[in-house]
Amino acid sequence: MKQNMKEQLLTKTPLSLMFQLSIPAVIGMLVIGLYPLMDGIFAGNIIGQSAMTACGVALPLTFFNSGTSTLLGVGSASILSRALGKGDKETVDKIMGNLIYWVILFSIIITVGGIFLAPHFLDLVGAEGEIKELGVRYLRVLFLGSIFVNFTQSANMVMRGEGLMKRAMGIMALGAFINIALDPIFMKAMGEYAIEGAAIATVIAQVIQALVTLYYFKNKSENVKIGRICKQKEIYKEMFGVGVSAMVMQVFFMIQQTLLYKQAFAYGGNTAGTLMAATLRIYAFSFIPLWGMSQGLQPVVGTNFGAKQYDRVRQAMKVFCLGGLVLAAIFWIPAQLFSGQILSAFNVDPSIIAGGVNRFRMFYSVFLLYGVMVMTITFFQAIGDGKKAGKIVMLRQLILFVPAMLLLPKVFGETAVWWAEPVVDFTMIVVGLVMQQRELFKMKQLGVKS
Repeated sequence: MKQNMKEQLLTKTPLSLMFQLSIPAVIGMLVIGLYPLMDGIFAGNIIGQSAMTACGVALPLTFFNSGTSTLLGVGSASILSRALGKGDKETVDKIMGNLIYWVILFSIIITVGGIFLAPHFLDLVGAEGEIKELGVRYLRVLFLGSIFVNFTQSANMVMRGEGLMKRAMGIMALGAFINIALDPIFMKAMGEYAIEGAAIATVIAQVIQALVTLYYFKNKSENVKIGRICKQKEIYKEMFGVGVSAMVMQVFFMIQQTLLYKQAFAYGGNTAGTLMAATLRIYAFSFIPLWGMSQGLQPVVGTNFGAKQYDRVRQAMKVFCLGGLVLAAIFWIPAQLFSGQILSAFNVDPSIIAGGVNRFRMFYSVFLLYGVMVMTITFFQAIGDGKKAGKIVMLRQLILFVPAMLLLPKVFGETAVWWAEPVVDFTMIVVGLVMQQRELFKMKQLGVKS
């Protein structure tokens, strides 16, 4: 990272930093979100409704890759931004070699496991017949790209930890555009193997992204170089400690979506499963820009916290929480007003849309407040307090959600499948906000003493 970037993180107003860092990060994350969204849209319109449902139902299993890249990327980026704040070059030089070692190890395990687990996972969620068959075929190709997607996404987070949002966005955009361009070509060209074509298009895009990312760190990066590829105990202990909350959130997304699909199929059959597949595609796509904004927050909080500029950390949290609220509203308002039109983009049967619009709106009802929740989790990760971030994630996606999802539909029927999550999320947003404010109050006291 150039010295002037560090100075900007320590001196520019939080509002200007939010625009400078978050806009390219949000665009970059939107681009990442286009992968599964466009796979679903193309599959629905080129292959058929069963293929769209299969791609959606298969997606939670790929969160093993998302979880791994997030664990390594968020943990490494947090260490990097704080090391840059302290001027600790020795730590900076070890980050990429350590990251690549763990990418290789975890990716081999995930690739083998994913290929074998695919049919068992789809049994677990309640997929049957053509939906299950297409899902297995799609997943087995997709997992061949594990090492490429894990390296690209984790290394991309390191770039963002440097504050290089535009470069990180450019690499993700390149992969997304390649994927979107190849998707319809491969689906149409491969005929009865069209579902494999969708997965191959994604893997090719991931390979190209990985090569471009590798080239950047080998030849272009001024500060973060790829050193000796090996595990570094003093790095990985902290990397896992900080990154585990972010990884757990991804793994819990898998549990969350698996349960949502299972209960949708169990209480509403294939009709509810198809509606859930389209709903979760839209939900995931609109969630992802909030993570983009939070990646702008991460270097601001991490660098200022490392430099003991606690008042700037507090200011940044106010600005970014408000920004997260506005960004969430940009997606929440159209989702409430144009629900039917949005669902129809996936070639969902009009009769399913007619009966499902209100359920979709119910599911989406609390999304307006999600930006605040995401900024809170990122805040704790950025200051190196992975335990508090982990508590919020555990409470939201496991301790409260799983019992609510299993019990409420038994009492209230199928509609509870659609409103259980917003009730849990609202509870967690309030809890997280209280935790965040307590931590910021402690910083205020530290600022007064210094």
